[in-house]
Amino acid sequence: MIGYLTDLNQVSREPFMSKNLSRSPFPATRMRRMRRDEFSRRLMRETELTAADFIYPVFVLEGEGQRESVPSMPGVERLSIDLLVEEARAVHALGIPAMALFPVTPLSAKSEDACEAYNPEGLAQRAVRALKAAVPDLGIMTDVALDPFTTHGQDGLIDETGYVLNDETKAVLVKQALSHAEAGADIVAPSDMMDGRIGAIREALETNGYIYTRIMSYAAKYASSFYGPFRDAVGSAANLGGSNKYSYQMDPANSDEALHEVALDLEEGADMVMVKPGMPYLDIVRRVKETFQVPTFAYQVSGEYAMLKAAAQNGWLDEQAVVMESLLCIKRAGCDGILTYYARQAAEWLRSE
Repeated sequence: MIGYLTDLNQVSREPFMSKNLSRSPFPATRMRRMRRDEFSRRLMRETELTAADFIYPVFVLEGEGQRESVPSMPGVERLSIDLLVEEARAVHALGIPAMALFPVTPLSAKSEDACEAYNPEGLAQRAVRALKAAVPDLGIMTDVALDPFTTHGQDGLIDETGYVLNDETKAVLVKQALSHAEAGADIVAPSDMMDGRIGAIREALETNGYIYTRIMSYAAKYASSFYGPFRDAVGSAANLGGSNKYSYQMDPANSDEALHEVALDLEEGADMVMVKPGMPYLDIVRRVKETFQVPTFAYQVSGEYAMLKAAAQNGWLDEQAVVMESLLCIKRAGCDGILTYYARQAAEWLRSE
């Protein structure tokens, strides 16, 4: 019989056959046998990608019948609430389970204290109510962070030196999360990376009776250069200017630190954790999933989308093939779900297969 190796490192040192087969001119195991036909490839496939794996990030803006293209993200549009409701109906029909909302805040509504973030009649809050009324079975996830609402473009309140204040910011984030829960959000997703904000938000939700509101923590969010197109889309790039977010988002050089961040957020009451960005950080995804075995997500961010789209538009890559491969790889690394701007298109491709 064939003796299967338990240590793949032995492959180069030990024969893969018993003595009875050692004189055979043929390999006892041909890995290509199972790859020969479509049916056998399907039988042994370890990872499957479906529409149920996607969360669809969308940008909402003020007005009615409004549609604006995002130049750095071809194919992505900012939509007013009425058009967003139409989009929600379409993605729900495709089997996509959830949509993530990102409001485009008018300059006139931005301030240093980000008070618009928790305005019960704010754009995000009104969008949540409209979406839940129109498509109640579609999960609605909201972004809990202050950068769309601050005049300086940082994710929190700042002092006179420009340093982002942790505990003062946390208090505002709690108000923001509560306003989203009151509007009907199914998932609040703190993306700010302030210390202790998950525990504070969980306590506030429980105290105010929102015991079923889920928290998806951006637990390992890196200070990445892949976020540029997103900041264009929500209108925070100009406010941020030449500043950066290194003092609160994670250093791309670090891996162990991500596990500490995830552990803390789980202890504080997060239901799900996210790694951001996606493909450049698949090693982090794998470590998080293997260590904690909790619902784990990744965000295929705007820079990843823009690169794939630009290469496809130039004819350098087959868009459908590389997009579906990239999403499959993110899931294979350990993700239970993926936030991707390709969600609707990918679901349509899957349905047509």
